[in-house]
Amino acid sequence: MSFPRLNAALLAGGRFSSAGVVVHPARPLPERVLQFGEGNFLRAFVDWMIGRMNARGLFNGRAVLVQPIPQGMANTINAQDGLYTVLLRGIRGGTPVEEAEIVTSVSRALDPYTDFVGFLGCAENPDLRFIVSNTTEAGIAFSATDRRTDEPPASFPGKLTALLHHRFAHFHGAPDKGCVMFPCELIERNGDNLKAAVLKTARLWKLEESFVVWLERHNEFTNTLVDRIVTGYPKEEAAQLTAKLGYQDDLLDTAEIFHFWVIDSRWNLAEEFPLTQAGLEVVWTPNMTPYRDRKVRILNGAHTMLALAAYLSGKNTVGECMADDLIRGYVERAIHEEIIPTLDLPREDLLSFAAATTERFANPHITHYLLSIALNSTSKYRARVLPSVLDFQKRTGALPRRLCFALAAQIVFYRGTGFKEGVLVGLRNGEEYRIADDKPVQEFLFGVWQDYSSPTDAEPLVRRVLANASLWGKDLTAVPNLVEEVAGHLAAILEKGIGPAMRTVA
Repeated sequence: MSFPRLNAALLAGGRFSSAGVVVHPARPLPERVLQFGEGNFLRAFVDWMIGRMNARGLFNGRAVLVQPIPQGMANTINAQDGLYTVLLRGIRGGTPVEEAEIVTSVSRALDPYTDFVGFLGCAENPDLRFIVSNTTEAGIAFSATDRRTDEPPASFPGKLTALLHHRFAHFHGAPDKGCVMFPCELIERNGDNLKAAVLKTARLWKLEESFVVWLERHNEFTNTLVDRIVTGYPKEEAAQLTAKLGYQDDLLDTAEIFHFWVIDSRWNLAEEFPLTQAGLEVVWTPNMTPYRDRKVRILNGAHTMLALAAYLSGKNTVGECMADDLIRGYVERAIHEEIIPTLDLPREDLLSFAAATTERFANPHITHYLLSIALNSTSKYRARVLPSVLDFQKRTGALPRRLCFALAAQIVFYRGTGFKEGVLVGLRNGEEYRIADDKPVQEFLFGVWQDYSSPTDAEPLVRRVLANASLWGKDLTAVPNLVEEVAGHLAAILEKGIGPAMRTVA
């Protein structure tokens, strides 16, 4: 059976009759946003939010999407007149939720590699105010090979510098024609890094000092923290969902219900970009650090402290873990009793975020493989879990038993049997698994385990591991009782098995 394709004619012609799908207002609005990145995440996050604001008559603007690399989706987006469906699925308050919305906030998409003049023309639009980006974590990086004459420059900061300089020249440096940058790349202080790269590019190109002053005074590079799992086009479900929706959508974008955006700015932008008034989970703040710590320690930290212990117990996905009472209890008690006490936000905020985290983990529409989470677990434990361990010890004088158990399980996970094709492999129930980490980490932990022969060796083994400051950023043997605590858990895991050992702390 064939279905009509989603486009402006389908909506305007009155042929759209799919039940249960919310259609954002489809009306011509000024292009107030320029967006570097046309992929799944931004379309199900920022563009969806713009659509929500427009639906309430709060923003009244649309976004032009810029394809940041030569291969992209500009043609597909334009073929559907910028329209696409966002399908949100998850658990809210213990109840399964599914919401489908046709987003109408994208006016068009541009490929600067084939239409550089059109790209620069966006800078001449007096309505342009906001610039959004998600060019991957590697995208915010200065490139010394970018040239002012490139059409376009290869790097994202190069393209942005060219655009902003064109705008500066076109409007003769008018103060009210500066822009607000919302970088969504997952790096620390993304706005600060982007601004530094743009300023460095301006100096590389020997642009006039008045442009640099305009950049500094009349443009804002916010730092942001984004949080939503976007699974993108549901290839395996496409036929089924097409039949359910009643139309063909090559840009169908699936994501979880949960969303959260923290924006750290020196300017008061909440009225100009009214996200919170639209009922969206957005926080404007002059200091995003507490929110970053909340996400890293609760969400990411729980992932890390869960993954390796659960994998050794025979689980393969986060969903399987949340269906297991023992493992779920282990994670939830660690969050509530050992992680939350180390954070400084209001307790109500922390409890709400923790509840949302466990619901996200249990979302049946998102499959998180534990071995994927296990990638580079040493650096992840150091960044996501260790700060909670140290703060808990500092605040209470005791050690968090579950977080220490997670460290012991991690060390056991890294008990490799040897290297295959340059990667350390371990054994779980007679089956091999890959221990994916930096080569020096693999080699060190493999070497440590060569000296282990019985549970009496647990403490010296753990001492050697915790003393390696290159792994943890400091010598952890200096933390009172940490060696003994972790060694006790490690010996229990090896003697009793991961399940019985976990029961002693869960």
